[in-house]
Amino acid sequence: MMQSKENINSRLLSIDVFRGITIFLMIMVNTPGSWDYVYAPLRHSFWHGCTLTDLVFPSFIFVIGLSMSLSFKKIKDKKKILRNLLRRSILIFIIGVLLNWFPFFNTNIEDVRILGVLQRIALSYLIAGIIVVFFIKTRFIIISSLFLLFVHWIILYYYGGSDPYSLTGNISKEIDILFFTESHIYKGFNIPFDPEGILGTISSASQVLLGFLTGRYIFNKRGIEQRKLFILAVYSVLLIIFGLMWNVLYPINKPLWTGSFVIYTTGIFLVVFTLLIWIIDIKNRISWSFLFIVFGRNSLISYLLSIICLKVMIYIITIDGKSLYVWLFQQIFSPLLNNYFASFLYAISFTLFIWAFTYILFLKQKIIKI
Repeated sequence: MMQSKENINSRLLSIDVFRGITIFLMIMVNTPGSWDYVYAPLRHSFWHGCTLTDLVFPSFIFVIGLSMSLSFKKIKDKKKILRNLLRRSILIFIIGVLLNWFPFFNTNIEDVRILGVLQRIALSYLIAGIIVVFFIKTRFIIISSLFLLFVHWIILYYYGGSDPYSLTGNISKEIDILFFTESHIYKGFNIPFDPEGILGTISSASQVLLGFLTGRYIFNKRGIEQRKLFILAVYSVLLIIFGLMWNVLYPINKPLWTGSFVIYTTGIFLVVFTLLIWIIDIKNRISWSFLFIVFGRNSLISYLLSIICLKVMIYIITIDGKSLYVWLFQQIFSPLLNNYFASFLYAISFTLFIWAFTYILFLKQKIIKI
């Protein structure tokens, strides 16, 4: 559905820019010219650890919570909110499954991956939204967020193998196989293991709540104050330190979405968000951010469009027996530049290509919400 001009103008730019930066990076890291030539920060950690690329998805999870703090600000009709919450979550989940299957002719329905990025977003949003609706007070939401993190940790630790945080020993993959069978599970790790699995959704829902709590603190009745930003900066440092300390016992791990990963990355996001508020909402310096504002206004539709275009270029359009995606890199980018830089420039070019479509919506002042 589309929102009116009035609603668009009332949106806070700091959130839009944060969301836009996230979408820009999400598209860019997914579309290198060649996976053989990718700079190290633009690769995911294979297992434990955290690179720049590992920050991208959780930042979107966090910003969902920020947005919830505004959209759930005045909860009056709980039944209506829950209906909308359920409807939107189901819709996003179904779109995610269809996106995994697209372009349909190349994958049997028996082998379609059920889980994925949009599915993780849908389930995290649903769980966090239900908690916010029923546990309105801040202290209960804090307790709920911590509870989810520790439940996830306990399940991983007590029900995993001798090495419960390893690729082969974790219980998360067994849960997903139980529900979806091996044929519907991601196999990019060379075994059936889904980095957007069911168990990790528990802790990613906690990260949505942390985003919600941040937004509630910043955008309460007193509005944005410099004192709040200072306190937020202190919290960000404490979270980063605690995440690194927790990492000793409970590794920072994106595929498992461990609690230490949630705490550590949330600390980083608080640093970024605090800076954005200072620069944009307080100092009113926004000219640099236009690229990200456009993406931020229509974030999910931008991501959807990027995946559809990517798959069309890979599976549908071919030139000289090669996919359009590969042909463009080999014939246009690679001959002119160093392979690593060519691959990086390809990703930037594809991202700007998607931005051009999103810009049309921006010119028409339309926000498409799924």
